[in-house]
Amino acid sequence: MSSHPIRILVVDDEAQMLRMLRVVLTSSGYKVLIAANGEEALDQLAVEQPDLVILDLMLPDISGVEITRQVRSWPSNVPIIILSALGEERDKVAALDAGADDYLTKPFSTQELLARVRVWLRRLATAPAPATSSVIQHGELIIDLARRTVTRASQPIYLTPKEYDMLTYLAKNAGRVVTHRTLLTAVWGAEYTGSPQYLHVLINHLRRKIEPDPQRPQYILTEPGIGYRFAEG
Repeated sequence: MSSHPIRILVVDDEAQMLRMLRVVLTSSGYKVLIAANGEEALDQLAVEQPDLVILDLMLPDISGVEITRQVRSWPSNVPIIILSALGEERDKVAALDAGADDYLTKPFSTQELLARVRVWLRRLATAPAPATSSVIQHGELIIDLARRTVTRASQPIYLTPKEYDMLTYLAKNAGRVVTHRTLLTAVWGAEYTGSPQYLHVLINHLRRKIEPDPQRPQYILTEPGIGYRFAEG
């Protein structure tokens, strides 16, 4: 992280929520920027370039999903934590598909929010420089992107092209929830987003090959109703 105080942009149209989050985050040592609508949020993001964003989905002008989509169209990897009263799976999926990194449903625990903020800031601080290595390692599992090889405990694992594409896509996004739609698009193409059975079959095949115990996966974790997450090493 840079030397300036860590700046967190909070976007919510409820004045009481903004006040509460400002107090909680400020007392933890963060500098808090606030925005009460989408236009203000996009302006703050462009000008202030905060280190993290806490974003409500329901705003009076631009939805949180659309804000997320716009930010991800920029050259920006700022962590976005959605904080919303919308708790349905479809709302979470829409936000994650748009590029959000995490999702908390109101009402929420401030301690859990602070813990998630620390996780994403730590991840941002320890992120490797781009293109410094073509090897992804998680314990005994090693993916060599340059050679397109996968080994576990020094033993080669033979994957089909789609199994390899699935594994590398998840591994490159380790720690992030990747939705069913995103995975289907990445591996098969956008025309397959309505065919989740392809995804479930491939994940099962992949787990049988890479997991020490496929019934208790330690690499590819299921996010029920939403997608999958590759565990962080």
